[in-house]
Amino acid sequence: MTGESETDVIIVGGGLAGGLCALALARAGLSVAVVDAEPVPRMRELAFDGRTSALAYACVRVFKRLGLWPAIEPHAEPILDILVSDGRARGRFSDGARSPLHLHFDSRELEGGEPLGWIVENVVLRAAIFEAIEKTPEIKLFAPARVERAAFEAEGAHVELSTGQRLSAPLIVAADGRNSALRRQAGIKTTGWQYGQTGIVVTVKHERPHKGVAHEFFLPSGPFAILPLKDNRSSLVWTERSDAAPAYLALDDDAFTRAIADRFGEFLGAVELASPRWSYPLALHLAQRFIAPRLALIGDAAHAVHPIAGQGFNLGVKDVAALADVLEEAAGVGLDLGSMSVLENYERWRRFESISLSLGMDAINRLFSNDFAPLRLARDIGMSAVGKAAPLRRFFMRQAGADVGRLPPLMQAER
Repeated sequence: MTGESETDVIIVGGGLAGGLCALALARAGLSVAVVDAEPVPRMRELAFDGRTSALAYACVRVFKRLGLWPAIEPHAEPILDILVSDGRARGRFSDGARSPLHLHFDSRELEGGEPLGWIVENVVLRAAIFEAIEKTPEIKLFAPARVERAAFEAEGAHVELSTGQRLSAPLIVAADGRNSALRRQAGIKTTGWQYGQTGIVVTVKHERPHKGVAHEFFLPSGPFAILPLKDNRSSLVWTERSDAAPAYLALDDDAFTRAIADRFGEFLGAVELASPRWSYPLALHLAQRFIAPRLALIGDAAHAVHPIAGQGFNLGVKDVAALADVLEEAAGVGLDLGSMSVLENYERWRRFESISLSLGMDAINRLFSNDFAPLRLARDIGMSAVGKAAPLRRFFMRQAGADVGRLPPLMQAER
């Protein structure tokens, strides 16, 4: 076994949240070790993760302050408008809405003129993050390497890797996903449930420009999102009942494209598949604690939410920004980074907001994933009323932009 390597923080999980956290902590002056079981070249392949992320405009400020945005921006499509409507698979208006009582969010109403967000393919985000990590001397990357053993002791935390290396630090950050082994080892329980829904993700090309408009159609089986990408492409996030999804996924390309067209409509012209298909079961889980002695949870290790409003990764970005601020302040006055007194500041900041947003997304999904006519009419009227109330409409736009509540410095607008 090789000698022990000491850093300020060990991050287990080198995905989007873990990699971004490493860069934020390095910017705060901390040394970081990042451990991931996958080889870096594989994590940078499209086949590894063909999904897209809707980056809220306040979260994009984090990427800008960490110097990542120049590599991402050429591949990022700004969301200028969001159109939310309710209905069935067939029948829609020329602008894509399925109901005359739809809800329209217009970025031009936001102070500062920022887009509502940006749609970026995850492969682009991973490439930018790993390239930055390679150029950051404060970060040591151990990949591929598995954590064989982790110990949380009074004087510090230690991990043993499958490569034979030992790492030690005052704090371990669990960024190892919704099935976090570190969370289980720490005895942190989760609350959650399965939705009985499957998320189907695919990219399509269409003949007409999307003009930066994102669509969220609420169908009886679940929401169907059309998210604008560069080059007359859109990413589709199709929520389908889990008992029906396998049959759609088994269709050949022509039949699958026709099934998309039934939901997509003709407002963007003819569509064709531009990527393989990906699918994953949808569930909610929330960690009952975000911390344990010498351990902090971020991203999906702490919370996994329904993709109905594209807030999953944004919650993780806010975790990263808040944790970096808490640890930078603690390090500045010489505190033990893994002490509960320090970590409780992070948990108080992030846990309530994460739970509130997660349960809100759950309620919206349950409200709209049905075809009960009186309820459908009531929710359409409700959306129309929100759309006519400018202050309420702007609040929801700021909520979607992750620009409400206590913001960490990395997410604050420049004054």
